[in-house]
Amino acid sequence: MKSFSTFAIVCGLALSGAVFAPVASAQVSPVVMAKQVSQKPVWLKVEVVRFDQNLLTVRIPGQESRILTFTYASSAQSQVQKILNKGGYQYGDAIRIRYIPGTSVALRIHGKASKPKTSSPSKPTAPIRTRRASPVN
Repeated sequence: MKSFSTFAIVCGLALSGAVFAPVASAQVSPVVMAKQVSQKPVWLKVEVVRFDQNLLTVRIPGQESRILTFTYASSAQSQVQKILNKGGYQYGDAIRIRYIPGTSVALRIHGKASKPKTSSPSKPTAPIRTRRASPVN
């Protein structure tokens, strides 16, 4: 009988411990805010592939397969318009772009624009005969 009463006491304590046990809660640590480090703008030497009022597509010299496309920052829009009024950059022009790494926004653009190629009227390569020469008698 002793074993039955000991068994009943142990079961009663286990049952009361399960019913009145404190609710387990996950520990919640306070949120740690990391200060975002702002990156400094850098200059990048590139060659122009395409240049217009909305986008600038460039290629990095020595890495011909790496092509980047930039939009213009609002501060650079007036500079881009001045360049376009002068004829703009042409394919292959060497320029420098100031941008923040990881973004695709050009903050400033430096470089000498080549003269735009104008289409001159085509000249014939050989003189055109207008009349047939008559045989001499």
